[in-house]
Amino acid sequence: MLHIPLDSICYIIAKAREFQAKEEVVIPETPSSPTEDWALQVLADHSGDYTLTELIESIGQMNQRQRAELVALMWVGRGDYA
Repeated sequence: MLHIPLDSICYIIAKAREFQAKEEVVIPETPSSPTEDWALQVLADHSGDYTLTELIESIGQMNQRQRAELVALMWVGRGDYA
């Protein structure tokens, strides 16, 4: 029996997927044209990334047993132990 609430697991999965969807994008200081891909800025990784902060805080609120279960779920979820 897991000691992690299901809604917490779903939240962590959603935040991890959101963070993983981001790409390392280099955005120029000044666009060379108005049609520059400024929308890609949303996908750029930044040191103060809010998604990463939420993920770290969520995992930080777990006790040691819950964190160990989360790691086990991550390994199983990768298909390593199918």
